[in-house]
Amino acid sequence: MNKPFQRKGAKSNTQVGKDFEEAAKVFFSNQGLTLQKNIPVDIGLNGKKSHNFDLGCLNQRILVECKSHTWTEGGNIPSAKITTWDQAMFFFYVAPSGYRKIFFVLKDYSPKKNETLAEFYIRTKSHLIPEDVEIWEFDERQKTANRLKLSK
Repeated sequence: MNKPFQRKGAKSNTQVGKDFEEAAKVFFSNQGLTLQKNIPVDIGLNGKKSHNFDLGCLNQRILVECKSHTWTEGGNIPSAKITTWDQAMFFFYVAPSGYRKIFFVLKDYSPKKNETLAEFYIRTKSHLIPEDVEIWEFDERQKTANRLKLSK
């Protein structure tokens, strides 16, 4: 079956996301942070509604959203995926203050753009990134991550 929007070699995009969340959980565990999956937190501007963050710890007040998106096959901007990054920034914005907020993304370099997808996002969408959000970029091959943006 032809699935043009599915990552090559992947069973499903849902599985890609679950695997990436697990890799993030392992990475942070190796950093001394024990995180659980699907952490519910009440968010909102006018009233509150529960939102499940991908990972987090209520006791240590940590919230993590994970995205394993890549550039398109042609090296172009994955516009629909970037929209979900914007949405994640909004969820962080309306989350309670006092939480450490981490946006954990896959490191994907584009020779055409001469930057990673996270670098592109920070460069072009910095006006949408809340000051208290950290952006981490995960190298899947090396199992390492770099913090590209520190919270203020």
